[in-house]
Amino acid sequence: MREIIYNRYAAAEYAKKWALSRNDEYYNFDSIGGDCTNFASQCIYAGAKIMNFTPDTGWYYRSVNDRSAAWTGVEYLYKFLVNNKGAGPFAHTVAENEIRTGDIIQLGRNDGSFYHSLVVTQTAPHIRISAHTYDSLNRRLDSYVYETIRYIHIDGVRAW
Repeated sequence: MREIIYNRYAAAEYAKKWALSRNDEYYNFDSIGGDCTNFASQCIYAGAKIMNFTPDTGWYYRSVNDRSAAWTGVEYLYKFLVNNKGAGPFAHTVAENEIRTGDIIQLGRNDGSFYHSLVVTQTAPHIRISAHTYDSLNRRLDSYVYETIRYIHIDGVRAW
């Protein structure tokens, strides 16, 4: 297995292109719980170009009926990114000042649950994000209301 560079620019450009619309190559989950993490995964894939097809714990999308929980679930995506030792993107949590374009931010509640995934499209002078479900294009992070937050920095991608 070798490590390759995560293309942050490609991830952010994808986010900006599709923030206010939908890519027909992917199912729109808005009507069944929200599309935010599906969109975040699409953006990550635009920068990573490698999926992980491990049953149960991988990160992949072939169709609406053939996808991993990590592709569309907030908590599952987090667990995949920070625990991934195989193919695909891998990450760790960081402080706000360490977040970079193409990274992921997740919003949560004080009870420890997280409910919304955002894609970082700019970091200076303010963090700006793009997202689905509550469609946003380059929205300032400080305009959101939330109880807790985590910043997920994508370190790189592993390929076979």
